[in-house]
Amino acid sequence: MKKEITIPEVRSRIDEIDSNILELLKERLGCARMIGKLKDESSKSKWDPLRERQIYDRLLGENSEIFPEKVLRSIFHEIITTCRLSQKKAEVAYLGPEATFTHLAGVKYFGHSAKYKSMESIDDVFQEVQKERTRYGIVPVENSIEGAVFSTLDSFLKYNVKICGEVHLPITHNLVCQSGNIEDIKTVASHSQPLAQCREWLKKNMADIPTLPVFSTSAAAQMAAKDPSVGAIASSLAIKTYQLQEVVKGIEDYKGNTTRFLVLGNHSPSRSGHDKTSLLLGLMDRPGALNEVLTVLSAKGINLGKIESRPIKGKQWKYLFFIDLLGHMEEPNIEAGCGILKQICSYYEWLGSYPLTDSLAPDA
Repeated sequence: MKKEITIPEVRSRIDEIDSNILELLKERLGCARMIGKLKDESSKSKWDPLRERQIYDRLLGENSEIFPEKVLRSIFHEIITTCRLSQKKAEVAYLGPEATFTHLAGVKYFGHSAKYKSMESIDDVFQEVQKERTRYGIVPVENSIEGAVFSTLDSFLKYNVKICGEVHLPITHNLVCQSGNIEDIKTVASHSQPLAQCREWLKKNMADIPTLPVFSTSAAAQMAAKDPSVGAIASSLAIKTYQLQEVVKGIEDYKGNTTRFLVLGNHSPSRSGHDKTSLLLGLMDRPGALNEVLTVLSAKGINLGKIESRPIKGKQWKYLFFIDLLGHMEEPNIEAGCGILKQICSYYEWLGSYPLTDSLAPDA
């Protein structure tokens, strides 16, 4: 007669598996540190985007859709970033305070192992990176509803930094408070933008409750942590950071709200095989100048991902153009096309080439 398997036996096996996983993680960390030393000796970059992409592709193939893919990517993203950062700890400047969506985007990209430094403005983040007081910075650059973040675009004109990555973060607004009970909330606080993006929900569900605009979603979360009568509209990271309870998740009026963040550094990474190149261009003062740029890109078979114009301060009716190209500067057609743009544009700056957001980072 076949013996029935008991719950304690299965739990014992789970304990063995967990211990084996831990030992393998420790071994992997040791291997990563060894690679870091070997790269130091050869002066090679510690970040190899192509290698990381190959790891994800191999693991997802071996998984055969058995383990949930989204979770698998998230787990290995944390493992890979932790091992990479063990070679040299990364410090990341971000638009603060703590638990803002920019902070959350940083955690999504770098994992929890990095050291995060809160800054008061986007300008400060650029300055920290340029002066090498931090290795990386992260700033918002555009929102799917609100459009471009012009303070970020303007900062590229003032600071010499490179884009080395991007993050797309779905923006979900959560109503939180100390108790988790909506009846305890007498005031709803948040940044003016989330309050506007949740206006219809608040009108329908909390019509008699006044709203209070504050400096940031994190400032609102801090208020809620101190006052049980205050509810905050804040990020999921704010809930953990300030030990709050979720009242209602996802109260934004329009779903699909996503913000794109840029990772700043002093060097762009090598090719991953799935990249984007960003440029800042000034056009000659002649008819058809923009069409001339687009014709060059088309002739070289270069796909244009985005174009955004920005007026030049102090020069009326003069504009600079921020352009995203699909491909890496190391690719022959991108290099050749950009070589021509240097000659026909009044201003040319390569802002960086970096992996597309879905090639390395886990899904949201």
